[in-house]
Amino acid sequence: MISPEFFYNKLASYGIDFYAGVPDSLLKNLCAYITDHADAAHNIIAANEGGAMGLAAGHYLATGQIPVVYMQNSGEGNIINPLASLTDPDVYNIPVLLVIGWRGKPGVHDEPQHVKQGKVTTGLLNVMGIDYTVLSKEEDKAEAQIKKAVAYMQATKQCYALVIEKDTFDAYALQNIEKNDLTMSREEAIQTVAAALDAKDCIVSTTGMISRELFEYRTFKGEGHERDFLTVGSMGHASQIALGIALAKQDRKVWCFDGDGASIMHMGSMAIVANKTPKNYVHVVFNNGAHDSVGGQPTVGLKIDFPTIAKAVGYKIVISVDSKEKLENELSTLNAQLSTIGGPVFLEVKVKKGNRKDLGRPTTTPIENKEALMDFLK
Repeated sequence: MISPEFFYNKLASYGIDFYAGVPDSLLKNLCAYITDHADAAHNIIAANEGGAMGLAAGHYLATGQIPVVYMQNSGEGNIINPLASLTDPDVYNIPVLLVIGWRGKPGVHDEPQHVKQGKVTTGLLNVMGIDYTVLSKEEDKAEAQIKKAVAYMQATKQCYALVIEKDTFDAYALQNIEKNDLTMSREEAIQTVAAALDAKDCIVSTTGMISRELFEYRTFKGEGHERDFLTVGSMGHASQIALGIALAKQDRKVWCFDGDGASIMHMGSMAIVANKTPKNYVHVVFNNGAHDSVGGQPTVGLKIDFPTIAKAVGYKIVISVDSKEKLENELSTLNAQLSTIGGPVFLEVKVKKGNRKDLGRPTTTPIENKEALMDFLK
């Protein structure tokens, strides 16, 4: 494996010191090192990968220095538009070094949501005309690859990608950890909300820990999973899946269990939810200010005012709580408020970072999950 310090310093030797992106589990050691060693103006955890490309382009325009955009390969979808219409040689011809975690690499076991993306990771780069290499796990070979990548970008002004396999980077523990004084865990909050649902209600839960914790709660209670759609991929789109269900099934409440990072990734979706005024829609954002599933890298979730944003775009009922007691109190009166005021509802639940180390993963397949939910909704 290669040292994150080696990689960071090697890029710095070429004047490459600006980073933007969305953290990834395969890059968590590198992302942690960058967080600890780059100042706030030179490492920006973006709302989404497309936004990171915009930040990178702006840095290049201002400085002439090659920037870095890091991401999981699922983020390739978000960068296709700026790759084709901003940085491409036929448009502005702007060089960006892409550092892409290769989840779901063929032949390597991974979760279902990564399988297809793993198969098409390099194919998408080929289609977009992006030259790339799979970064070696040996530092001398990686050094030569980085040298080649920089020379290519300097000569052509085109983007170049370093594709990162599992276990490429040595361990590095994040030192610059943002802490909060919140006491309620996300898992406790999820259990509290799920326990308050009516028998006909359904849940659409976002990718990562939230879906895993919801699945384990149902298992612990001896309940089935047919009421829950576990959005194991498609980060940031759970609220729109829930809206689609709510508009079609107005006789039952639909709850979106969202995360702060996922909500921020496609925040414009909140405006669409509010504009459609679904009276049966409850949008719950479990906000811990972190991308918990990929190493705990910070989001701006606890630095922005979600309730004010929700009010501004038109949610009918807006609530924010930071303790289990307050959450239980609000849930006890929510049905009455829905009957008199109507939805959609925005409920921010502020929770502490972290999760159980023995937290499992769903044991049902995505197809089984889909079919069970569809049967439940009939």
